[in-house]
Amino acid sequence: MVDERSAGAVLFSNNEDPEFLLLHYTAGHWDFPKGNIEQNESETQAATREIREETGITDVEFLDGFRNKISYKYRKGKRLVEKEVVLFLARTETKEVKISHEHIGYAWKKYDEAVNQLTFKNAKNLLASAKEFLQKSAS
Repeated sequence: MVDERSAGAVLFSNNEDPEFLLLHYTAGHWDFPKGNIEQNESETQAATREIREETGITDVEFLDGFRNKISYKYRKGKRLVEKEVVLFLARTETKEVKISHEHIGYAWKKYDEAVNQLTFKNAKNLLASAKEFLQKSAS
C-alpha cells in the first residue's frame, strides 16, 4: 500500500542541447523538484506547484507522452513509508532559480554532468529516460 504520493518534473531548458535543473536538498542529495500531491490536486497541478515553490519558475510546459513513476521506501522515525513519485518532463525558458528553504543549492547541467551529479540510481535512470524521450521527439 502506498503511504505517500508525490509529483515533480525533470525540468530542462534549451531544446538543442538541453540543460537539466538539479536541486541540492538540505539532506545532502541532488534530485529533481518534487513534492507531495495535495488533496483535490492532479499530478500535473502538484508538479507545477512544487516547481514554483521550490524554484520560483512559473513558465513550465509539460511534454505530452512522458510520465514516469518511481517507488521507494524510507524511514520516517520508526515507521517504514512506501512512497510513489510521478515525474513528468517539462521545458522552461527561465534559467533564474529562487530556491526554497528545502534546498541549499541548484545547478543547470548538461546530461553527462547531470547524471553524475544526481545522487540516487532511480533519478539517474529517470534522466536517461528523459534524454531518450527528447532524442526520439527531435527525430
